[in-house]
Amino acid sequence: MAAIDEEGELRPDGTLTIDGLPVAVVYFRAGYTPNDYPSEAEWRARLLIECSSAIKCPSIAYHLVGTKKIQQELAKENVLERFLDNKDDIEKVRKCFAGLWSLENDSIVISAIESPELFVLKPQREGGGNNIYGDNLRETLISLKKDGSNELAAYILMQRIFPPASLCYLVREGTCIRENAVSEFGIFGAYLRNKDRVIINDQCGYLMRTKAASLNEGGVVAGYAFLNSVFLT
Repeated sequence: MAAIDEEGELRPDGTLTIDGLPVAVVYFRAGYTPNDYPSEAEWRARLLIECSSAIKCPSIAYHLVGTKKIQQELAKENVLERFLDNKDDIEKVRKCFAGLWSLENDSIVISAIESPELFVLKPQREGGGNNIYGDNLRETLISLKKDGSNELAAYILMQRIFPPASLCYLVREGTCIRENAVSEFGIFGAYLRNKDRVIINDQCGYLMRTKAASLNEGGVVAGYAFLNSVFLT
């Protein structure tokens, strides 16, 4: 990103150029954690990209929509009504939400300290290996509250989900094991817009990932989960 700050240029028509060459698409393989922005150069590069007419994958708006904080805001009362008109649809969506709370909610924080096994403490991160569970959750909450840390706003508490487990064969590096496992089914979406005009907004596939039921984390890239497929019976 620092190289983009150094070599990038925004033309009057909105075209982003790098070393004089126009850029049509910017794909963010990185840029999702504070470690990706070690100096002001990276922030300037991100702003340059966002101000350009290049297709961003994701744009800053789409990036923020995927954060835990936005999930928490969507779960609040009367928020879904801003986006959906049908009451039945609103209730169906709301039933899918787990509990989500900010650490400003003292009663929930106390409940999590007393019963950490019922909660997950989540920072604004993706990719697995970032969430906090069990005794570590309790210790982290006590430390954050004791210090009056400004980091409180960087976390949310989420109700822990306990899905049913089933026997499954898991294969890694040619080795197969039979173990109780749980799966997560996710839908891929394609969204493309030009300012306020939506060009594409559709589902375009799915991802099924499966992990051993004994594991807390579930990231595939982080090495916790396995790619899987749906078998309908």
